[in-house]
Amino acid sequence: MRALVFTAISLITLSIATSVVLAQGNDPSIAAKHAIGEVKSIDAATKQVTIKTDAGSVVTVSVNDKTTYKKLAPGEQTLTNATDITFADVAEGDRIMARGTVSADQKTVPAMQVIVMTKGDLAKKQEAERLEWRRRGILGVITALKPDTKEITISNRTMAGTQSVVIPVSDKTEMKRYAPDSIKFGDAKPSSFGELKVGDQLRALGERTEDPLRFNPQKVVTGSFRSVGGVVTAVDPTTGEIKINELEKKTPLTIIVKQDAVLRRFPSDMGAMMGGFNRGGGGGPGGAPGAGAPAQGQGQGQGQGQGQAQTGARPQGPGGPGAGGPGGPGGRPGFNINDMLERLPVITVADVKVGDTIIVSSTQGVDPHRLTAISLVAGADTLLAMLAPRPQPGQGTPNPAAGLGSGITFGIGLP
Repeated sequence: MRALVFTAISLITLSIATSVVLAQGNDPSIAAKHAIGEVKSIDAATKQVTIKTDAGSVVTVSVNDKTTYKKLAPGEQTLTNATDITFADVAEGDRIMARGTVSADQKTVPAMQVIVMTKGDLAKKQEAERLEWRRRGILGVITALKPDTKEITISNRTMAGTQSVVIPVSDKTEMKRYAPDSIKFGDAKPSSFGELKVGDQLRALGERTEDPLRFNPQKVVTGSFRSVGGVVTAVDPTTGEIKINELEKKTPLTIIVKQDAVLRRFPSDMGAMMGGFNRGGGGGPGGAPGAGAPAQGQGQGQGQGQGQAQTGARPQGPGGPGAGGPGGPGGRPGFNINDMLERLPVITVADVKVGDTIIVSSTQGVDPHRLTAISLVAGADTLLAMLAPRPQPGQGTPNPAAGLGSGITFGIGLP
């Protein structure tokens, strides 16, 4: 019994972010004696709870006066610290495991016991994990690999410019890789050094060494992503589809925005506030003349999302990299552009307008003309102008898409 409970609780914990779409009947969240999913509706009169598994299966859980209820904190591996609750304590958005004999068609289960992880507790755990990845994390693009020493070199863009950081991995390093058919951080699969490729995006959790250009990782998550910029030509909030003309090749693309995608807006006055970015060494903002170029262009309207843009660096402990990793001469340690992007106002598909310039990141899909968004930044003409290399004397204005090749990482999100 203890082994069954341990396995079931582990499934609850590990499948929080699973989104692999499987047909009902081949669902890893449903077994002969239990079903796991998020509570979608509760009918107190009939004592039925409808849950939806991570794979999309819908299961009706029936309870009765003999059903027992346990509340369990996320991360717990046994019921030792579980507390007794009642049917009235179960709420929509909670994650439950209904223990009982599942029907042959896997659509119903009369529950003998219901184990609950509340929506609030899960949100607190996720936020704590995100803060930890921000505080002790680093983000960049892989530029070199040394198989003999298992060293990864990433390009880490900070306010002082682009820097190379070496990340040595060992057998103790937990390595995962984004699934090609998923946009969720939690769906990353166990991986190894041999799967890494130059150009992959990488997020690592660990500690800075005495050498500011080396980072000791405990966890490493990587993925192959495609980042494109384009001008919006049509928006359909109902279907979650955005059509764009891609900036570099001028080809039409369709962007699919699903529930788990993160959409943000770059404020039109952000470039002026930050004074541009350093493009070629030397001082950061406020440094020597010419170290930063002024922002060009303007955003396409005001964001209507939640939260507020924050551009200042977060306070860091001694040597703490924050999400941004190293700072550098004249720069601001603990802060980089990717960190700033993760703090921009959140918006919805309805907030994206025809004429907006957007940057979108996606996994490498089968159809190159249809991209499923992981991250999307609207009002991105200002950002692209800030990221693009300054033209040399006699050169014309670079294509706006040139800023996408600057080491910016839009793909890998936080847990």
